[in-house]
Amino acid sequence: MIKTRFAPSPTGYLHIGGLRTALFSWLWAKRNSGNFLLRIEDTDLARNSQEAVDAILKAFNWVGMSYDGEAIFQSKRFDLYQKYIDQLLKEGKAYKCYMSKDELSELRESQMARGERTRYDGRYRDFTGTPPEGVEPVIRIKAPQEGDIVFNDGIKGEITIASTEVDDFVIARADGTPTYNFVVAIDDALMGLTDVIRGDDHLYNTPKQIVVYEALGFKLPNFYHVAMINNEHGKKLSKRDGATDVMEYKTLGYLPEALLNFLVRLGWSHGDQEIFSIEEMIELFDPKDINKSSSNYNLDKLLWLNAHYIKNKPHIELAELLVDFGVDIRTHDKKDLILNATKERGKTLVELAEQINMILNAPVEYNAKNFKKAFKADTEEILSLFVELLKRAELNEVADYHKVIESVVEQREIGFGKIGQPLRVSLLGSMTGSGLDEIMAIVGRDEVLLRVQRALDYKRGI
Repeated sequence: MIKTRFAPSPTGYLHIGGLRTALFSWLWAKRNSGNFLLRIEDTDLARNSQEAVDAILKAFNWVGMSYDGEAIFQSKRFDLYQKYIDQLLKEGKAYKCYMSKDELSELRESQMARGERTRYDGRYRDFTGTPPEGVEPVIRIKAPQEGDIVFNDGIKGEITIASTEVDDFVIARADGTPTYNFVVAIDDALMGLTDVIRGDDHLYNTPKQIVVYEALGFKLPNFYHVAMINNEHGKKLSKRDGATDVMEYKTLGYLPEALLNFLVRLGWSHGDQEIFSIEEMIELFDPKDINKSSSNYNLDKLLWLNAHYIKNKPHIELAELLVDFGVDIRTHDKKDLILNATKERGKTLVELAEQINMILNAPVEYNAKNFKKAFKADTEEILSLFVELLKRAELNEVADYHKVIESVVEQREIGFGKIGQPLRVSLLGSMTGSGLDEIMAIVGRDEVLLRVQRALDYKRGI
């Protein structure tokens, strides 16, 4: 059975790079009817935050990526890690290093002065003497001193690292707390992971973790190291570019299915297809098809996808989502008409809510520039005729409102803009928005007459 995992550190919010890694792991497990596990890497007790843990879980819930079983917290597994530290010490595969911080600093300075790579020199590897007083030892693992560490990366191919590049790294600090590469290797092995999909910033942690795997006799999983997401200019993605809390995307009015579709295409493809349902992602995803090179974040692409999902979402669901954005049309008798009139114009739920509010709420002020452009010398006569015809018209559907506008155009022998522009400003206070006939059908005859009269009164008063 395929088992994958996502293992965030609760020192900050879940950002989209992390969510993409989680998505890839989740899809691969789902495609193979396997398990997707969540591990919270909270060994850094000073920096951990329950708020960050809650934010990670909330983000998973929002996008609908459920994990199997209970989340595993590394902070609750210290006794387990200690058992393996003791085992390695007993088997002679790890040792106590009494090197002081001053000695370590001197070693690094001398190596740098000689132009060498800084690394531990193994001075306590085979130490049998009397330990120096006043120094709490760290525990170092014995790394291989010859040959190569070789592993196959499912994305990058075969990776070969000379064993001399990996020193006897620390697996437990002087205070007894275990280190990152040690606990990750143990947890991945004990959780039975078959495939580890993660960012390629972890690529050079892998040889160290392999040292731990081999020292403890654990079976290696398949590794896939995913290239980073860059901004549109090929630079490291920053908060300004979109590397923000996943839940901020919800606040900005993005749909989770749009965000997941956007993320799956950052580094993975299936022919020229751009739009994928969750079911299609699960059916088609294979980590071996992930691109080797970095992908670029493109906000326009995300907005395009979000607009697509808004337009195709059932109205009953859209109405529920809009409640969080200050618009409640769930029981409105013209809900479908409202959404049909506005959803083509809203790339986000924020924009959609703005479009709806613009229609349902009469303007309290008019844009001076738009008003001046729309209201000409003959506008009052044109709108007065419109009011007269609207009062007498039989209005049963959207098209009936359009017929009233057409009648004004014909009787006055004017272009559509001569009535369209001042009518739009009267109804919305703006020159942009949904179709005039749809707007009028939504608010109804009486409200249209009221808004036009207000605009005319305003014109007379300036």
